[in-house]
Amino acid sequence: MANGSVTFWIIIGAVCAGFGALHGFLFQDGPSVIGMIYGGCIGVLAIAYERGVCFAGYRERLRRLPTLAYFAAAETSLLVVILAAKLVTGAVMWTLGVSEKTLTEAVTPKWSSIPYAMVVSALIIAALRVRDLIGGETFINLVLGRYHRPVSEERVFLFLDLVGSTAYAERHGDLAAQDLLKAVFAAIAEPVRRHRGQVDDYVGDQVIISWPLARGVEQARCVACVFAIRQTLIRDRRAWIARFGLVPEVRAALHGGSVVTAEVGVDRHKIAYFGDVINATARLEGLCREAGRSVLISDAVLSRLPALPEGIEAEALGPQRLRGRSGIMTVHALAESRRLQAVGEAGGRAGADLDDGLAMPGLAARAG
Repeated sequence: MANGSVTFWIIIGAVCAGFGALHGFLFQDGPSVIGMIYGGCIGVLAIAYERGVCFAGYRERLRRLPTLAYFAAAETSLLVVILAAKLVTGAVMWTLGVSEKTLTEAVTPKWSSIPYAMVVSALIIAALRVRDLIGGETFINLVLGRYHRPVSEERVFLFLDLVGSTAYAERHGDLAAQDLLKAVFAAIAEPVRRHRGQVDDYVGDQVIISWPLARGVEQARCVACVFAIRQTLIRDRRAWIARFGLVPEVRAALHGGSVVTAEVGVDRHKIAYFGDVINATARLEGLCREAGRSVLISDAVLSRLPALPEGIEAEALGPQRLRGRSGIMTVHALAESRRLQAVGEAGGRAGADLDDGLAMPGLAARAG
């Protein structure tokens, strides 16, 4: 459930409307439709500000402040947003004739409602930040306690590795490399959400993404996600070159099967996967470099796909012995067709300066 999705905002609106009804129960004669409308509108506007939907530049500047100054400024800003939301909501309701109050009464918040709105907003914001930290699907599973007891299930795993990140760190330093990784991880988030995957973990310069097997193979989502990520990076090549002097490139491996999923940890909880599939996917990603291919997929996943996405071709590499494993895995390489590749490269080159020789995919260093 992405921040920009209609479902996300419907849920936020419903939750805030519920707190509006609770306010009426606690401080007035009881819940009312008017109170729910106020709660829903004020809450949605406050959360929209906190999520950067509006005034994103201002919030980014706040984040650069020292901790205490940031906390004070952020709370003050949230209060101003809540008061402004109350004013706008009240004015609109009075204009439409929904509220029987005078205009002054409609736009003026009661003293009891201000701290209540601040506390409720803080609780919702805290919950959303935890959700962001561990992932939306993981957050829901932890709240519901779905994996308190280990569960055997089938999943598809995608291991993505940023090509050449170690060399980039050696050349530009760890801070610059971290900045690059942060930007790449942010860029791939939207394609992952669009194809209904979930980011399970970040391990150095590697991202682990997974789907329940039925969801991942349906419409070949797991494969489409890989190439959507690659196209996203190529499409924004001008911005990447301007900022980092390169266009990031990723290696990817897709494998799936039965795993045991369980909630682990004491002080810090997380949902973890156990089984040979995880190790095999990691080894398959390592095979990308040896085979000189960017995207590999196991036959276990490819055979379950209804069809490959349009413009994607598979090449059988046959049985492969993965490093550190005694078994054999039948592997295929995936790539865009030449036509699709040409379209993507043309779109990525649009407006870019190609004369400096930096527009080639991969982690090429800035000349000089």
